[in-house]
Amino acid sequence: MKALSSASGISTETIRFLGLTLQPRSLQQMTLLVEEGIRERRNWIIANHNLHSVYLCHRYPKLRDFYSQVSWTHCDGMSLVALGRLYGYPLQREHRVTLADWIYPLMELAASSGWRVFHLGSSNSAAEKGAAQLRKLYPALQIEVSGGYFDASYDSSENEAIVDRINAYEPDLLMVGMGMPRQEFWTQENSARLNAPVILSSVGAAFDYLSGAVPTPPRWAGPLGLEWLFRLAHDPSRLFTRYLIEPSYVLLLLLLDYPRRRGAASLQPEINNEKPNRGRSMLRRLS
Repeated sequence: MKALSSASGISTETIRFLGLTLQPRSLQQMTLLVEEGIRERRNWIIANHNLHSVYLCHRYPKLRDFYSQVSWTHCDGMSLVALGRLYGYPLQREHRVTLADWIYPLMELAASSGWRVFHLGSSNSAAEKGAAQLRKLYPALQIEVSGGYFDASYDSSENEAIVDRINAYEPDLLMVGMGMPRQEFWTQENSARLNAPVILSSVGAAFDYLSGAVPTPPRWAGPLGLEWLFRLAHDPSRLFTRYLIEPSYVLLLLLLDYPRRRGAASLQPEINNEKPNRGRSMLRRLS
């Protein structure tokens, strides 16, 4: 079992399972990571993984390529914490970091540090209302927003205008919240020409929650792994497949991968002589 510090310092521990590569950190550690990236002008992309992204990574090779290139990936979901523990990693509830909680200490630090923040995502109305709420909470916060419903094709006029607007603002922190995998694809295609030392590529619905456009699940539900149930109850038609169908695919991956991982050391000679089977090919696509 690998050691994983829960102290507030920045850990370099990397864990791997189900084809994922993660650097789990607590909320405080993630905040320190962003602070370091901005202070040292690192040009970092910080992403996250949840159960939905496990499914999408198998469906979209481009998304696997994105995750292979990002600087850091943290856990956004108790399901991944539970899976990590099953694989022998000492993950705790504190290693689940979601923007619905993280946005407040992060923006508080942004305000006190004088960071310039740009958020791309949500509707124009929700983005503006979310920013207004943050300015009310943190009057010194410098933040600009733009809605995420535009032609995100790399060479479209709308995309060019968005990139130009972001670069003209010169943000220290760029947050992208356009839903998976669109937000990750946009970040991958445009990051090289964005003047932002830190990009949070997977902000999701944080500003929809801030604006009240989407009800915020009770915060006690997250650490218990029940937040998905509240989201499903609010929007069953959109989230039915994500929360009730996709997990069965991840369970299949687990059934294929877990016995192999547990027996890898003792079966290594036999594995080297076996012919590939469909199950291994399925898992290889996630590696």
